[in-house]
Amino acid sequence: MPQILLLMAKNGLRNKLRTLLTVAVIAVAVIAYSFLQTVLVAYNIGVEASSDNRLVTRHRVSLFNLLPVSQKEKIAAVPGVTQVNQGIWFGGYYKDPKQFFGQIAVSPEYLDLYPEFQLSAEQRQAWLAERRGAVVGRKLAERFGWKLEDRIVLTGTIFSGDWELIIKGIYTGRERSTDETAMFFHWRLIDERLQAAGVGSQVGWWVVGVQDPSRNAEVSDAVDALFINSSNPTLTETEKEFNKSFLSMMGSILTIIQVASGIVIGIILLIMANTMMMAARERITEYGVLKTLGFRASHLTLLIGGEAAVISFLGAAAGCVLAFGLVAVMGARIEELMGSIFPVFELRGVTIAVSIGLAMLAGLAASSVPIVRAARLSIVDSLRRVG
Repeated sequence: MPQILLLMAKNGLRNKLRTLLTVAVIAVAVIAYSFLQTVLVAYNIGVEASSDNRLVTRHRVSLFNLLPVSQKEKIAAVPGVTQVNQGIWFGGYYKDPKQFFGQIAVSPEYLDLYPEFQLSAEQRQAWLAERRGAVVGRKLAERFGWKLEDRIVLTGTIFSGDWELIIKGIYTGRERSTDETAMFFHWRLIDERLQAAGVGSQVGWWVVGVQDPSRNAEVSDAVDALFINSSNPTLTETEKEFNKSFLSMMGSILTIIQVASGIVIGIILLIMANTMMMAARERITEYGVLKTLGFRASHLTLLIGGEAAVISFLGAAAGCVLAFGLVAVMGARIEELMGSIFPVFELRGVTIAVSIGLAMLAGLAASSVPIVRAARLSIVDSLRRVG
């Protein structure tokens, strides 16, 4: 066994340039794979952070169809419902249209259903007392340098015009996966605009608190049954499903990321296959000599496969180290700008393990053809090949 390991090391270092280039290309591929997988993991963390005690009721046709405020009392009367609060997407921007972040107009009790949003009692009271008051997440406040009592102006897109708000509270997340990039202000400001336009009081969705999460399906069906034959039919689903539908615009992007991840593994396989085939062709005569000295097919299998595994591991390890640094540098900025989608953007241990494991499997798979050829080649045929 020590002799085999020594031969593996010497074979791997025989053509140093080729080995170095192979390791470098595998490292680049692993960086790409690790980063793509981190995006998928971060997205799933945001979805999984949803609470089982909250349902969301929206218009059955589309999230952008509004609902009448008169539905609130009927939903609140459904058995198992503990609280009902409304929200509506504002869709404005601060100074620059490219400066995207979530702005939601809500009822005063809305945050009662979100205990993961930590807001001091003093700031909560200040927000409730101020008609133009707003509560923002810690990361959002840090992004724009906002402080308490700052006056900011949002430019509306769905609800046109300039809207001046006063920062009355800055909330923090109870867990790291809690979104700290959102803004909440009073729904009554939107309601006044709708009333003036003669549209009537409307909401974007209802957040429904439930007493027993095991009855989510029952409560959802009961709520939707109330409005099934009305002009505003509803669709009630868990907050997790709602978040998935809200982010459905990313569905195609996520599919592309998954396909791209598979392509990256295929690239590693092709790279290793090319490297091992070249190495095997150069060593056919040597394999014949080794067989003459008593080396069996199992020894050659270990020799060739081990070399491929070592090269794959070195490339994958180097790629993971570089990917860790890349994600560490970019992660904080991504969380700041896209915290509602990627609340936690970090390279996790499982991603590193999978990246290294897949790279080594690709290396071993690539070495299978050279192994079979070396095992089947007779001593006479191998020694006959010179140069």
